[in-house]
Amino acid sequence: MNYGYVKETDLKFNDAMVKVDEELQKEGFNVLTRIDVQAKFKEKLSIDFPKYMILGVCNPKLAHKAISTEWHIGLLLPCNVIVYERDVRVGIGIMKPTEAMAIVQNAALQELADEVESKLRRVFDNI
Repeated sequence: MNYGYVKETDLKFNDAMVKVDEELQKEGFNVLTRIDVQAKFKEKLSIDFPKYMILGVCNPKLAHKAISTEWHIGLLLPCNVIVYERDVRVGIGIMKPTEAMAIVQNAALQELADEVESKLRRVFDNI
């Protein structure tokens, strides 16, 4: 997969959520949104679905630089992180900002995407 980093962990789901939050904070990211896909599928579709959380994360300083560089880049923000259960395993995925920003074709923005991705990659590696 070229649009994100994904791996399984030995952590339990709730422990993985805590670890993801801790590692994001170390790199200057805040969680802006939490979408509980399991709950939404149950509520809206009456479907039982495994635990699946989508986190919308943002590093305010880097987001400011991105929006200052490309006014409409908010269409591609924030960065997404997923934590999910699948077949009794817990997975973690982090998007690759370089792939998302490549469609904009702005060299300055691509350099910023490299910086954001390097921070998110450290988060991923430390989980």
